[in-house]
Amino acid sequence: MTEGGTAKRPVPQVPLLYRLLYRSYARGSDLSLSLNRRVTAAGWVVLALLLLTAILGVDLSKSTLYQVFSLVFGVLVISLVWSWARRARLSARRELPRYATVGESFPYMVTVTNEGRRPVRGFLLSERAPDARPSLPNFAFTQEPGEGERNAFDRFFVYYRWRWLMEQRLLFESEDQGEHRMVRPRESLRMPLHLKPQRRGVVLLNDLRVRLPDPFGLFQRCRKVEAGGDTLVVFPRRYRLPDLNLPGEACLQLGGEAVSNTIGQSGEFLGLRDYRSGDALRRIHWKGWAKTGRPIVKEFEDIYFPRYGLVLDNFTEEGDDDLFEETVAVAASFACAIDTRRSILDLMFIKDEAIVVKAGRGEARAEKLLEVLAGVEAEPEEHLDDLEQLVKRHGDRLTACICVFTGWTPGRARFLRHLVSAGMEIMPFILCRCASETRAMIDADPLPCRHLLLEPPNVQEGLLKLQS
Repeated sequence: MTEGGTAKRPVPQVPLLYRLLYRSYARGSDLSLSLNRRVTAAGWVVLALLLLTAILGVDLSKSTLYQVFSLVFGVLVISLVWSWARRARLSARRELPRYATVGESFPYMVTVTNEGRRPVRGFLLSERAPDARPSLPNFAFTQEPGEGERNAFDRFFVYYRWRWLMEQRLLFESEDQGEHRMVRPRESLRMPLHLKPQRRGVVLLNDLRVRLPDPFGLFQRCRKVEAGGDTLVVFPRRYRLPDLNLPGEACLQLGGEAVSNTIGQSGEFLGLRDYRSGDALRRIHWKGWAKTGRPIVKEFEDIYFPRYGLVLDNFTEEGDDDLFEETVAVAASFACAIDTRRSILDLMFIKDEAIVVKAGRGEARAEKLLEVLAGVEAEPEEHLDDLEQLVKRHGDRLTACICVFTGWTPGRARFLRHLVSAGMEIMPFILCRCASETRAMIDADPLPCRHLLLEPPNVQEGLLKLQS
């Protein structure tokens, strides 16, 4: 029992087969990564040629093969010794952009300084991603989407599951960059590098590597560069949206005039009135004050502008992590598409407690919403009642509300009906694995508002239907 009196969930026992497979795949991945960092593509070709000549050289009548074998073997030995003997003591400083986006490669500069006593020639730089190998429970109890449709051999050894989990956990891809230039001792060189983020969130870059190839380009020595740690905020992937025609009408916002004044806009001039506590100093009519001897301010009409809600359903079932990432991507797409210069956008979701993040007129910029979405996590348990109360508390100030759901359940259907019955304008977007099954559930229990089903990997095509 925990301190709060709730029992901890029992940890399931991992079968012996999965323990053996996990140990084999983990060691194999580590060995493969280590070899690929030290053997180039040309090196693998030459190694294959060495093996081929060794096998065919059994026939003593073909003396030419012995000569080829000896030549290839000699080149490999020289390359291996040469790469092992190479040394480099480098330090570096990264110049990262403020933000990046999942799936979009971006360049950045690295200033490399030679801290050693000898010049360094012909080197490559690359960022090494953190270990992407999953944990044993994650490997044993997380199924790959569509795994049940694979053949018996694949389902038994679940190697494709291992590969899928590795791809899901990979933070970024890095391209080797370098030039055949010399860096003398105590000199610096600025070099461009490229990264392609694969997951949203805050990415820590703390493993910059230098690769020192031999003259033949077959082997290379891999050394860590003293570069410290730098963080990069990676925004969720975003989809292209058509011109939005959201329902609802602009309404008077609390403090509308003050909010409008913060961005230099106001309504039409109505007249003069006596000063009231809390009036902005910029509204004081100085000439009127001088004539009357009492403070007078200029009065403008109230400002009406739309305020939208963006409700993120971050309650997921086991194995729906990839579906939740699509949900976050759709929410991020709307956060960017809505013009927050002429409106206010409230992002609402549940994370241990009710969270509301505002952006727009007089509030934070839209990038703030993307930063929040970059770090939002999935919740294993549904708290739709709490989410409903959160939305209703702000409902009287909202022009319309966009709801993005991760899957579809009867609880989500009740949540949507309660909001519509409260008089709110709702636009639901439902992410689902099988659109036909979800559509059958909705047909059996129709929704009181227009909705749109989005089935990965056809989310972009589905969002373009908003034009019709």
